[in-house]
Amino acid sequence: MSARLPSLLLLAALIAGWEAWCQLGGLSPLVLPPPSAVLATLWSEIATGRLWPHLATTAAEMALGLAIGTVVGLGTGILLAEVPALGRLLHPYVLASQLVPKLALGPLFIIWFGFGMTPTVVITALICFFPLMENTLTGLTEIDPARRELFRMLGASRLQTLLRLKLPAALPVIMAGLRVAVVLALVGAVVGEFIGGRIGLGASIIAAQSVMDSSLIFALFVVITALGMLLYEAVRALERRVLHRFSKG
Repeated sequence: MSARLPSLLLLAALIAGWEAWCQLGGLSPLVLPPPSAVLATLWSEIATGRLWPHLATTAAEMALGLAIGTVVGLGTGILLAEVPALGRLLHPYVLASQLVPKLALGPLFIIWFGFGMTPTVVITALICFFPLMENTLTGLTEIDPARRELFRMLGASRLQTLLRLKLPAALPVIMAGLRVAVVLALVGAVVGEFIGGRIGLGASIIAAQSVMDSSLIFALFVVITALGMLLYEAVRALERRVLHRFSKG
């Protein structure tokens, strides 16, 4: 807690300065609402229960997209690392697919999958896929050659080498990719809702924008930020436990 005290003090100072600027500077609440108005709006959304369905929808879309992107990204990374010829053939195409803005694909996904959760989940999965794939590929291809030679001399099969040497050694890099993916999953879910969502935090931001409710927009920003930080810290805790377990093993 003491390590985070400077950050908390800085946050308090920034909020106090923001409040003073809005109150004393005569700034229109439509342009920049004071923190007191944002917190009042946030409390109203929580107390009335309007926030919870949107939060649950975004969390579900994020979880599904992250799960699909993680499984496909991890599997693709393993496949490309274990079959170098396939990796050389497909990696440029995988990279090229990531250069297409996912926001631009949104209208196509709506045509293909309709409105609702599915387009958002697909966008989220595509965004999460690349960090897991790239980190897995990097981690598996940078194993110490001496350790691989030792496993070969001991007669280990390719599967045994993968499960007992490569994956455990690559875990720090893979978990780092998961930390990136969990943040991008939230971004993907919210951005996906901007395009075709009817419910969710992103859809709520668009609805608040349509009525020029700046306090609600900022309140939703607070919720999204808090959710992202909570999930990031959860993945960090998971990473510590997994790495500690494998280091002991």
